[in-house]
Amino acid sequence: QTTKKTNNLKRSKLDIMTSVEEDSTDDGDEEVVKLCCKDDYATDIFHTLKEFRDSFLLTDLNLSTEDGRSLHVHSPVLAAVSSLIQEIVGLSTWSLSLGSEVTSTALQLQYQPALSLCLQFLQQEINPDSCLDVASFAEAYEMVQLLEVADDFVLRQFQKVACTSKFKDLPANHLLKYLNSHSLCVPSELVVFKAVVAWILAKPKIRLQLAKELMKAVHFPLMTFKEFKEVQRLNMWSDHSLVELYEAIFEDFCSSETALQDQCRIYLPKENLVLIGGDQISEDMASRNISKELWFGNSLRNHTGVKKAVEWRKLGEMPEPARFCHEVAVLKGQLYVFGGKKYYGINDMLDSAYRYDPHENSWERLADMQEKRSSFSVVVLDGKIYAIGGLCDPEYTDSVERYCPAANSWSFTCPLDLPLSGHVAKVLQGQIFVSGGLNSDYSCLPSMFLYHPETGSTYLENMSQPRAHHCMEALGDCLYAAGGITTDTNNTVIDQLACEVYDPAADSWTAFTCLKVPHVGAGSVVMEGKFYVLGGYSQEDYSDTTMDRNRFILLAAVTSFEHWRELKVQTKSSEGGK
Repeated sequence: QTTKKTNNLKRSKLDIMTSVEEDSTDDGDEEVVKLCCKDDYATDIFHTLKEFRDSFLLTDLNLSTEDGRSLHVHSPVLAAVSSLIQEIVGLSTWSLSLGSEVTSTALQLQYQPALSLCLQFLQQEINPDSCLDVASFAEAYEMVQLLEVADDFVLRQFQKVACTSKFKDLPANHLLKYLNSHSLCVPSELVVFKAVVAWILAKPKIRLQLAKELMKAVHFPLMTFKEFKEVQRLNMWSDHSLVELYEAIFEDFCSSETALQDQCRIYLPKENLVLIGGDQISEDMASRNISKELWFGNSLRNHTGVKKAVEWRKLGEMPEPARFCHEVAVLKGQLYVFGGKKYYGINDMLDSAYRYDPHENSWERLADMQEKRSSFSVVVLDGKIYAIGGLCDPEYTDSVERYCPAANSWSFTCPLDLPLSGHVAKVLQGQIFVSGGLNSDYSCLPSMFLYHPETGSTYLENMSQPRAHHCMEALGDCLYAAGGITTDTNNTVIDQLACEVYDPAADSWTAFTCLKVPHVGAGSVVMEGKFYVLGGYSQEDYSDTTMDRNRFILLAAVTSFEHWRELKVQTKSSEGGK
């Protein structure tokens, strides 16, 4: 409640829901009573709080005006709707411990609105220091969904969680559950070993007897010699009761190379890599084959040292025809496939669109695009899908069209400044960024610009080198460009191995580690903080970037981008996406 229409009390902006003007007071000033609240607060709560205020119940703050009036108010109520008041009274945001207390109270009172808000808060504020407390709280109150979120955080951020003091208080059965999970994400077995040792040494008299069982969760044969030397240097082995365990661990580490081939730590990511269609060159380099198959990365596998692998399984096939140079998008958990080419002739361009539902394992034919396109780019923004530029035989096109899933229809938006093909568009911070590509003269471009469906293009800082048919992905607050083709000083088209990152805040490009092999026309994706590049070919001899026949190279860069890491490929047929 605020009183007096004169500016006696400076206030921050509040949403005025209702206002009632009362008769003038004795001093001649008109008194205005207004109920101020945010839209997401229930009005009846404020009516109740008004009754509390009028009776001075639980009021904890006295506001004084210049003319000597005073208002007895509830500081949390004012702080809830005004950041200015929040700063003045020194109220801070909830801590996680307070969040747990309020959640417990909401549970006891069975007040669903407050409970939903508390659960949302606990999930949003979870971090390495709090995740184990959240998991314990969720388990105690049988909150299945919250427990899944907390456990998942522990598993995906295990290395950081294992360094916290609360990790050492983890019950043994909970620790074993995490160590044996296929969702445990660790860069090496040494991380797992150090976590186990830290937990044991926190209470050695009690926990040394559990060492044998816990060490079974560590895959010692996957360690390098350098890593195992750290294991050997541990003072814990001086305990006579652990001599037999150390000998068993040493024997396990020294197991034969043949036995090692099948040993790995299997990691099941939260999201799956899916490979759709494309073309491949035959083994004798005499012909190319177009595919309509879908493959998905079922698991990531850590082998000895830095050796990694991906297990690919066949998911199924897309409807006819098989296609390449097409585009894909994901919206609301469903996969969209657009355009491309069905063969290598001039009349083989496609305008068809399909949607795949992974839960039903079914395909749905959608409305065709208004133009046939290949070597174009697709982005998802605000629930709509945009098809940008591309090759529309026989010319490149500058047109952009927008697909509305609700209406199953396409409509043209503002065109590009020039026809483009082989460019890449990505969404970052709610904006569409477009890099590189080929113009109508078949020249590679170094350009980078923002595209707005209503106002068109706004040009930004150029890349250091021109590129087309490359990859670009949004990761963190930046955009990373890799691979593709470029032109040399003689205007000859060559493979582009250089990579660079764009910082929108500084409008600048910075180089990072070059690719080891060419990746022209490759696929790419960001998954769990890593930039993956899949397949492609070499402009020099048009050979596929493959390990062997019907296999795909997959490269992953760590977020620090100190190096690219090659992941070997294992394939296994699997019908129905299982």
